[in-house]
Amino acid sequence: MKEKTLSSKKIFQGKVISLRVDEIITKGDVKGEREVISHNGGSAVLAVKDGKILLERQFRYPYGEEIWEIPAGKRDKDEEFIQTAKRELEEETGLIPLNLKQILTLYPSPGYTDEIIGVFFADNFKQGKLKFDDTEFLTSQWVDEQKVYEMIDSGEIKDAKTLVAILWYKASTK
Repeated sequence: MKEKTLSSKKIFQGKVISLRVDEIITKGDVKGEREVISHNGGSAVLAVKDGKILLERQFRYPYGEEIWEIPAGKRDKDEEFIQTAKRELEEETGLIPLNLKQILTLYPSPGYTDEIIGVFFADNFKQGKLKFDDTEFLTSQWVDEQKVYEMIDSGEIKDAKTLVAILWYKASTK
């Protein structure tokens, strides 16, 4: 089933993503093109404490709306996923996880991007310091677990990494 790359052309190189178009040949010797967005990936943390889940509300420009998410952020080049998770959780929430464990690896949209998200779980923290990026504006709050499940059922939570992490948690605590 593997496809072979015949050639690759970089179309765009930005700060966060790059775009290339690859000419490929399939197993059946059919030629085609694949448009690929490359991204360093990121990490997300499902933080749980006393029956509550930590959610963030942040405006996401591509969707033109504020969405609910678990704390997450971009991976620096060559940074380990666990380091990204620790850094982003502290920067966005002021929490330092004491028991961070990876629960899954997520391919958010495998049809056009090579992005990988490492998803982690923590339920024990110490206080650190907030440090938002210059263009980052978000709020975080602890939300009762049952309310979070209702937010999923009503469609209020739409973010894929958040849905997967919370539903993993729900299944693992049955």
